[in-house]
Amino acid sequence: MTRFTAILLYVLSLTFSIAQEIGKPLPPWKEGYLDIHHINTGLGDAAFYIFPDGTTMLLDAGEMNPTSERVNSARNAALHPNSSKRAHEWIVDYVKRFHPTSSDPAIDYAVITHFHDDHFGSFYQGAKRSSLGNYYLSGITGVGEHLKFKKLLDRGFPDYDYPLAWKSDSIKRSMMKNPSSAEIYQALENYWNFTDFHIKRSRMVVEQFKAGSSQQIVLTRKPEAFKNFKVQNIKSNGTIWTGRGTETLEYFPLSLEIYSPGENQLSLALRIDYGDFRYYTGGDCPGIADLGAPKWNDVETPMSAAIGEVDVAVMDHHGNRDAHNEFNIRTLKPRVWIQQTWSSDHPGHEVLRRVTSNYLYDGPRDLFATNMLEANKNVIGPALERAYKSMDGHIVVRVTEGGEVYHIIILNDENEKREILAIHGPYKTKIKSRVTTSD
Repeated sequence: MTRFTAILLYVLSLTFSIAQEIGKPLPPWKEGYLDIHHINTGLGDAAFYIFPDGTTMLLDAGEMNPTSERVNSARNAALHPNSSKRAHEWIVDYVKRFHPTSSDPAIDYAVITHFHDDHFGSFYQGAKRSSLGNYYLSGITGVGEHLKFKKLLDRGFPDYDYPLAWKSDSIKRSMMKNPSSAEIYQALENYWNFTDFHIKRSRMVVEQFKAGSSQQIVLTRKPEAFKNFKVQNIKSNGTIWTGRGTETLEYFPLSLEIYSPGENQLSLALRIDYGDFRYYTGGDCPGIADLGAPKWNDVETPMSAAIGEVDVAVMDHHGNRDAHNEFNIRTLKPRVWIQQTWSSDHPGHEVLRRVTSNYLYDGPRDLFATNMLEANKNVIGPALERAYKSMDGHIVVRVTEGGEVYHIIILNDENEKREILAIHGPYKTKIKSRVTTSD
């Protein structure tokens, strides 16, 4: 780091600290900022994005069955901040609190990475029924009941026929025979009822996420003012961007009769570019094939070369044991790792060893988790304390105008005030003169 850069960062840090104060509310987003809120409800993933011109995006809205044995065991986190609301209601409450347009807190883009309950919601006895249509409120359907979605993106619209024909009678009959798979299918049907209703009632647009595109999620208010911003779609199902223009490759075999990819392998992934700043998130994409599984279950490897080096990476699959192989880590080399956690499986000890290894890439890296359980601390031990700057709370990435400097801000997840608990940074983007281009 040059002397000039060090002085600049010091001045920026002083300026930033005047506006942001520990124990006080987070100052509102302002034009030119990129704010990324990783929301902790304890029952799944949710991230709320405010782009530099005020365009908004919600990535996932998880809500596991709050009545299930696992959710109520020591293996899982408790509902945050408390049980006075359902998980989707806490997401709505959070978004309304930080939305740049409080008078009309609509969501420009809602994106579901894949169809697991901790990412899009569950179906369970006791879920509230919609006051509008024929669906129940859980996860994304609950959020969409209270906040208007202008466009909803998922991996399967409109036919939901990959890798299986989900809407076929034969698949439905097969899945409804088993209680656990029946709950999954009922959650899908509930989601389809929600989308069908709002396509007609509120003219919500629903599309399949297009790998390779940087024109599907765009700035909607002042695109000309922020030409150095884009959202690059990396992966959808087995279609993966190559890193060249809009070119993609089909990674999974044409025939899936013997072995079919699961929802994790089918996850969506994207990269956000703002000036020199790079951010990656990819649902539950695995990087290590399970024993006996085909090697193509590792989807991180073909994605990594296209993603390239980033400043901030959200851990795939919550940092679970099948995530972040060596090639992925040494390619992305993030300065900051963010882990959205709710289970004693998060992180896998071996994953923690890899992401903190100086053998795979040099230099410091800071780890932040939304919800580290005591079980993890007891089993993994001091390695967690050494690696993580923060292990609890909502995690906000605030990138200042132009994308050269960012901070990580931890907000209290134990109350509705969500005051600042800690401020980390300033971090300076690692690579200069990276050119952002559109399709």
